[in-house]
Amino acid sequence: MKTPHQLALKDLLFKMADDCLILGHRNSEWVGIGPMLEEDIAFASIAQDKLGHALALYTILHDHCEEPDADTLAFMRGEGSFRCCHFVEIPTQEYDFALVRHFLFDTADHLRFEMLTTSAFEPLAQLARKVKGEIAYHTMHANIFIRTVSNGSEEAKFRMQSAFNEAYPLALGIFEESPNEQELMENGIFGGERHLFELWLKTIQPIVHQAGLKIPSDAMPVFGGRKGYHTEHLTPLLEEMSEVFAQDPSAEW
Repeated sequence: MKTPHQLALKDLLFKMADDCLILGHRNSEWVGIGPMLEEDIAFASIAQDKLGHALALYTILHDHCEEPDADTLAFMRGEGSFRCCHFVEIPTQEYDFALVRHFLFDTADHLRFEMLTTSAFEPLAQLARKVKGEIAYHTMHANIFIRTVSNGSEEAKFRMQSAFNEAYPLALGIFEESPNEQELMENGIFGGERHLFELWLKTIQPIVHQAGLKIPSDAMPVFGGRKGYHTEHLTPLLEEMSEVFAQDPSAEW
């Protein structure tokens, strides 16, 4: 039987890995259709990093938590076993939503990995120290473009604010707490979703202000993903992702 400590660790690793996997695929949907060549390349690079982070987290689950190999975890699980938040599941829409999601998610991701650099679970701490620099570049890109686009014209500001209003409640779902949250904090593995949310809000506020945008004051968090309840968008994406792998899981490429 798994102890609460072990269950809490697995829950943390799965939700981080699943977020990275799904958002990596969503970001990759911009390849070839970006609004400018620079953004086409940027989103492709960020997508590649996200998939690499997912691979590393699934590998930790395999090596230290008695889970199957990374390919099996990524491509052979049903929707109900995924722990990604709803925010990462939304299909590619207009660039305004993609940019706002990039800004809100990657800020949280960077702060999460920064917190994990001192985790008592050393494999996760080592990974956090390795990748936090990559994610710092993601946030730098997001911060620049969120301000540049929002201040470009009145139409741009209106569209960015509309995208922000849509994205913000979904972004709050990033911080949905697990039933074993206390175990993570008591064992020094992770400082907790509430603390991460407070850091995130403090970090995004000045950038949002500089962009001339407003954080919705009455937003209700969209929860459920961390417990295996997902949007209608996840299953079609999983089927698309696993199409080739499912034909012959034993194949070597």
